[in-house]
Amino acid sequence: MTSAKIVLTGGPERLFACGRAQQPVNPQEKVKILLGAGYEHFVHNGEFLVIEGENLPVFQWSERTKIAE
Repeated sequence: MTSAKIVLTGGPERLFACGRAQQPVNPQEKVKILLGAGYEHFVHNGEFLVIEGENLPVFQWSERTKIAE
């Protein structure tokens, strides 16, 4: 598996209290981030953004799921 930096957009503001995250992930997969009692899901729709000379995939928020009890 190859990892890459990504850009996250959308989703709840409290997820990004420390700024919009860039984290290593496989750009071919959905990103799932734990927040409170659920997960925020992000998907790559083919958009890219150049930041500091790097062409990074943009992952858009798609849904929230609750943790099963």
